[in-house]
Amino acid sequence: MPLSWNEIKTRAAAFVLEWKDSQTVREKAEAQTFETGFLNIFGVERKKAALFEHEVRLGEHERGYIDLFWKGHIIIEMKTPGKDLNKAYEQAKAYALSLPQKDIPKGILTCDFLNFQYYDLEDDAKCYQFRLDEMPANVELFGDLAGYKDAGYFKQWDPVNIEAAEKMGKLYTRLKETGYSGHQLKLYLVRLMFSA
Repeated sequence: MPLSWNEIKTRAAAFVLEWKDSQTVREKAEAQTFETGFLNIFGVERKKAALFEHEVRLGEHERGYIDLFWKGHIIIEMKTPGKDLNKAYEQAKAYALSLPQKDIPKGILTCDFLNFQYYDLEDDAKCYQFRLDEMPANVELFGDLAGYKDAGYFKQWDPVNIEAAEKMGKLYTRLKETGYSGHQLKLYLVRLMFSA
């Protein structure tokens, strides 16, 4: 059974808090941890659904490696913060076109830990762009990952939860400015989120 949208929003807010300070992360060092956490927002256990560094043939003598591949669902191509996500999309699109028809995903996500570009391949590769702190407001783009097939589910969100996620992000920023940081800050906010 899919997670409720409220639970997905809560997980997305926690994911934002965990990765908010990712300006200096390196793709090779943190991409797989980030991708695993991203899938966890939707209740997906990466080991059971998706593969890291999936090899594809791009030509007779050329191979490529998809950072994260979930057959029929998504390709994720990660980059270091500040790198060109449009080039990442061209790379991921070449990977998708090299796959068997039955394995082609519904979407391609390119990400530099702080910025996201999601291409909906079922809607003429329409591109949705958002920042990490906007993740809770954009989880509907990934309804398929959560097990929701019908876009009608997206309309059922409680606007109060969207506002709460935004306020948690602002609280995080303010507390960090006052010197409260690291694991203790994250632990405090998670406890605060679940005490109601």
